[in-house]
Amino acid sequence: MSARPSALHECSVTELSTMLAAGDVSSTELTGHLLTRVAAKESLGSFLCGDPELALQHARESDERRTRGQMRGVLDGVPIAHKDIFVTTDFPSTAASKMLAGYRSPFDATVVAKLKAAGTVALGKLNCDEFAMGGSNENSSVRPALNPWDTSRIPGGSSGGSAVAVAARLIPAATGTDTGGSVRQPASLTGVTGIKPTYGRCSRYGMIAFASSLDQAGPIARSAQDCALLLNAMSGFDACDATSAQQPVPDFAAAVRVPREGTSAERPLAGLRIGLPQEFFGAAVATDVARAVRAALAELERLGASLVDVSLPRTELSIPVYYIIAPAEASSNLSRFDGVRYGHRAADYTDLLDMYRKSRSEGFGPEVKRRIMIGTYVLSHGYYDAYYLQAQKLRRMIADDFQAAFAHCDVIAGPVAPTVARKLGSQSDPVAEYLTDIFTLPASLAGLPGMSVPAGFGQAGMPVGLQLIGNYWQEAPLLHTAHAFQQATDFHLRVPQGF
Repeated sequence: MSARPSALHECSVTELSTMLAAGDVSSTELTGHLLTRVAAKESLGSFLCGDPELALQHARESDERRTRGQMRGVLDGVPIAHKDIFVTTDFPSTAASKMLAGYRSPFDATVVAKLKAAGTVALGKLNCDEFAMGGSNENSSVRPALNPWDTSRIPGGSSGGSAVAVAARLIPAATGTDTGGSVRQPASLTGVTGIKPTYGRCSRYGMIAFASSLDQAGPIARSAQDCALLLNAMSGFDACDATSAQQPVPDFAAAVRVPREGTSAERPLAGLRIGLPQEFFGAAVATDVARAVRAALAELERLGASLVDVSLPRTELSIPVYYIIAPAEASSNLSRFDGVRYGHRAADYTDLLDMYRKSRSEGFGPEVKRRIMIGTYVLSHGYYDAYYLQAQKLRRMIADDFQAAFAHCDVIAGPVAPTVARKLGSQSDPVAEYLTDIFTLPASLAGLPGMSVPAGFGQAGMPVGLQLIGNYWQEAPLLHTAHAFQQATDFHLRVPQGF
């Protein structure tokens, strides 16, 4: 039996997996410990719902499998939680919206089903911006999640509840979704690790749709090593999802551990070319963020990587392109919420059209309504060619810019967000809020994998994330690069005071 840590919530997924396998802790004990912690930290607003008895039942089932020698893998018995964008049979699935309050799905999302099949124990559903629309978690219809590094600040979004729960050590890992940066941005602002895989790597079946050509599932955890374990379980072709890719799934966990050819323990990144887009290091980046990112890049260089200058000339255009395409798809996807088959229905109405109008007015929040109206406008007769079609052409050009850059590098690096987490309620201009996605949107539009790695601290001691972007299906090099960095630094091990 190995030495037991002082507190189970301090352990990573990797450590917990080892402890469970060695018999140092049972899943029942671990789950009970974390459930107590979740209840004690309810004020953070990270969880929307849970079922402690069901979680403990699943933990006991995991312990029984282990006793019988029927383990389902390295994640068996590890507690996690799911962003409330994935439908689940065990919990309500609301997308943090009044429109779906109390909705129970008859099936699990594929990502949820895969993690359940791997033996994970789900503690509940996590807060997010309504229908994943937002970058602050202030758009949740329930309440905003609070950044554990400073509870007067946002945690980022839309996967804010997932990032908060991991950062506050309530759970070791969580699922998230990333449409325009919704895994990477909250991971950066709360000091945890998150990866958005290549579009098509993880099934979207059972993910409540925002923008179908952009939405992608991804894990949020404390380290690249932990993210690799979850991504192994989450990935793979799904016949239920027409956008799911028939691509082989490498062993991401092994890719993290196995040294690159021609490297040494002192220089594990020897031969790796890291591209630095000049557009990611301009005046838009706050001084404290730039300082932390530059220091992280210097560490990567010390580990053997070479830094090369590249260009992504259409970076600024990613804002208007995304905020035409994503709302257009949202307006189509959310048209199904009409108060007829499921979802909120107004109590008083005069006819069918009045029911539609009142149900949607009452059920959708301000940001969702804003994006539906923008999307409906750009798809309307006379504006489709001028806006939506042009945006799709520019999207192709943005993807081409990345391919030109990857001719000179293996990985692209830069900041995740221009600033550290802002104060709650400090931004009333939606356009200014959209501009904070400037560095995450390009990879989303191109369908490329990207991740956020804790890289230091900026103003007021708030976390800063380093963004790593890879070419299609190249999640493994991103995870390996992040792991090498995390072996040499301790930013991912830092915990907010009081947690």
